[in-house]
Amino acid sequence: MHTNSSKDPLHGITLEALLNALVARYGWAELAQRININCFKSDPSIKSSLKFLRRTPWARKEVEELYIDSLSEPEEKADIPADNPWANWKGK
Repeated sequence: MHTNSSKDPLHGITLEALLNALVARYGWAELAQRININCFKSDPSIKSSLKFLRRTPWARKEVEELYIDSLSEPEEKADIPADNPWANWKGK
């Protein structure tokens, strides 16, 4: 049986999954700094961002490019032990 494997890193990734991954990694404030669009700055939500990105090809392209770039960047890990109650805290 022959299986097709795509070299496209976005293959099989929905826009919603992509956006959720970026928000989890960077947060809304960092996304707004990296990509200057109002849906990331003013009362951001997944729903409103998806609506905007689906209608705005240039913005969607920038978000997709950031996602692809983020795949090659190692995630920064804090020097907090995993059993520490603050280990998963994402406050500023």
